[in-house]
This record gives sequence, structure tokens and C-alpha cells, in this order.
Amino acid sequence: MDNQFLVTSSPHVRSEFRIERIMLDVVIALIPALIAGTIFFGIRALMLTIISVATAVLTEYVIEVLTHKEITIDDFSAVVTGMLVAFNVPPTVPWWIPAVGSFFAIAIVKMCFGGIGNNFVNPALAARAFLLASWPVQMTTWTTPGAVDGVSSATPLAILKGSEAVGAQLPSLWSMFVGNIGGTIGETSALALLIGAAYLLYRRVINLRIPLSFIITVGVITWIFGPNGLFTGQFMYHILGGGLILGAFFMATDYPTSPVTPLGQIIMGIGCGLLTSVIRLWGGYPEGVSYSILIMNMVTPLIDRYTMPKVFGTGEVKKVA
Repeated sequence: MDNQFLVTSSPHVRSEFRIERIMLDVVIALIPALIAGTIFFGIRALMLTIISVATAVLTEYVIEVLTHKEITIDDFSAVVTGMLVAFNVPPTVPWWIPAVGSFFAIAIVKMCFGGIGNNFVNPALAARAFLLASWPVQMTTWTTPGAVDGVSSATPLAILKGSEAVGAQLPSLWSMFVGNIGGTIGETSALALLIGAAYLLYRRVINLRIPLSFIITVGVITWIFGPNGLFTGQFMYHILGGGLILGAFFMATDYPTSPVTPLGQIIMGIGCGLLTSVIRLWGGYPEGVSYSILIMNMVTPLIDRYTMPKVFGTGEVKKVA
């Protein structure tokens, strides 16, 4: 009789959306971008991704063994982190850079705070910020697709900002949409990323609140504050260039680090868009997606606090005169 009833803490609502299934869906959604990166940057992009994923999984396994915790590498979360770390580095970096990035993401950002669901910022983005601060030359050496060992080139956002390759011609919007431009491994093809995003939406792993509010905010602000006066901005280059689509669909929507309420998710997206636009237009760096998401990750608890609906029957009792 005593074994027929189990007392557990909430929540008690059962759901078919388990961590393993959600993470596997994200892995599947990232495959089109990995294929595109391999096509445009060669087999080296695939090898860097394999190294990054292997390091992430191995790091998580070793830490859990050493700390006598449950082994969780079969939930695919470390695989997702490893893929995203690789997607955020240029295809020309030495092999050890994504390895260091994945180790930092798992060991420092994820496991030091208790493992999956307890990290307060996105591990892959924190790793990118760490790598960028530690090895800025390697992390900002771009190359044209098909010329990994050849001449380096500037990204479209750097050309647009005028910080690199002054006088260089911007690529066509079609080239940016397909992915025939310089950039990191995972952000080069908007088409491949949108295919993966469509899969996540179909599987209901994510919704459109954060991605749409993020992308629309960047588009509107970069259009209004153009280089030649108001309403002269080339907003499509800001949308298709850099890591906006990768960040909006695959990293700003990270469950542990994004708001849970619908209004909070819209606020998160708008905040990311505002910060990205400010950095791109008036900052010293042509990209701003990573830092904007990391900053909004840190204010997520505050957003949830003020957008969480009140429970019926609670709150202040109004006195009747």
C-alpha cells in the first residue's frame, strides 16, 4: 500500500515534450545550416563542428563522472551547445578554438551553475564572447566561401559599417540569402537557417514571438537610422547579414534563458533588437547579436517577474469605502 502513492513536487502536468526530444529537434534543425556551411566553406567547417561537439559531450561526461552526478549526455543538450559554438566561429580558426569554446561553455557556463536548465546565459554565446575577447584576430578573420586557405575578406556588415575593406562592394541580397558570403560557419546561409527554423516551428519547439520581434525591431531601426539620413538604411542587409537569424531562432529562444510569458518573450525580442541595432549603428563593432542576447538573458528573471499573470484570488485586497 505504501508503494502505491508517490509524493513529488510540482509540476504534475505530464507533457510529451521531453528534453531529449526537444534537443534532438534542435539538432535536426541545425543540420541544414551545417550542410550549407560545409558546402560553402569546405570539409574544414564540418571537422571543426565535429571537434566542437565531441569536446562539449566529453567535457560534460567527465564533469558528471568526477562529481558523481547522473550522466546526461544522452539528452543531446551538449551536442546542441557544441554545434552552436562551432556555428559561431569563422571556418579559418585553428582546431583548438572551438574545442576551448565548447569546454568553456559546458564547464563554466553550464555545469558550474548546476547543469541544463540552471545556466543564466546561453552557453554557446558566452563561449563566443569569451573566444572573441581572448583571440580577436582569429575570431574576426573572415574568408570568402570556397577560399578557406585563400585571401581573407570582410563580412557584409563590416563593409556596410565601413570598418573593414573600405570601398568594397556589398554582395547581392540573393548571395546573402543563399549563403555565398563571408561569416561564421553557421550564420552564412539565411535559407538553411530558415529551413531549420520552420522545422522547429512545425514541431512547436519554439514560437515566433522572440524571433519576429527581434528581427522586425532590427529591420525598423536600421531602416530609420540610415547612413544618409532618416529612412535610408539598408535594412535587408542587417537582417540577412551577421548572426541575426541564427541568434533570433536558435539562441534567443533558449528555454532556460528566455522569458516564459508571451509578453515577456516579445519584450525579450524587442530588447535584443534594440541592443543589436545600437551596437551595429553606433558601436565600434559591426555585429551585436551575441552581446544583445547575453544582456537580455541577464534581465530575463526581471522580465518574468513583471509580466507573470497574477494568480486568481491573490494580491492586494481593495478596501470598500
